[in-house]
Amino acid sequence: MQTMVRLSGLCKSFGPHRVLRDITLDVAAGEVVCVIGPSGSGKSTMLRCINHLEKPDSGTITVDGELIGYEREGDNLRELSSKRIAAQRAKMGMVFQRFNLFPHLTVLQNIVEAPVAVRKMPKQVAEAEAMRLLKLVDLTEKASAYPSALSGGQMQRVAIARALAMQPRLVLFDEPTSALDPELVGEVLEVMRELATTGITMIVVTHEISFARDIGDKLVFMAEGQIVETGEPKAVIEDPKHARTREFLSRFR
Repeated sequence: MQTMVRLSGLCKSFGPHRVLRDITLDVAAGEVVCVIGPSGSGKSTMLRCINHLEKPDSGTITVDGELIGYEREGDNLRELSSKRIAAQRAKMGMVFQRFNLFPHLTVLQNIVEAPVAVRKMPKQVAEAEAMRLLKLVDLTEKASAYPSALSGGQMQRVAIARALAMQPRLVLFDEPTSALDPELVGEVLEVMRELATTGITMIVVTHEISFARDIGDKLVFMAEGQIVETGEPKAVIEDPKHARTREFLSRFR
């Protein structure tokens, strides 16, 4: 199976604090990888390194065979220009904890903005695609609404549609339900479940253990900046091999 994402020896520090310690991980094309672990374990930083929102101190990241953020010059790596990094980033969708919608634009305009401005998609084509995506996230009737008129769950579903509008090869989810009231979590997870059946590659940082077990193809447990355990989700959750994994999962039983 084709490898979509490859992290090799990824390290990242903020001052004296080592956030990522030699992270190595392969994600196959079409795979749904769920990443769990305690707060501060480096999960979100790892995601942000994948699309170069954070620059790793060492190690490499490739997405679909393309080195992210750098190009090779002999034995050295040279950082790409901001324009080329933006072009790489445009091929990846990212859904944040906070929805980051433009408050002055309607739902439809929020989704259409990037495909028209970045991909130069004709506006009429972009709007037709946006309406298809709004149907996918069950928000067709909210196309002309502004974000202030939406619930948190609805805003996050719009954020997912916006990420998909760029037709990415990879979508990164950074704890997409953590900022939601509990009764709104289910509607966002349902959209993600539907998305997981489409064959798109997904890396999902989440605290929703049942979602990870039911939807994930691979489960990654991180602690203290390291990958402690990786495997088939049900196997890791029901029979973790590492004591640190067992300790973490015991809180959810």
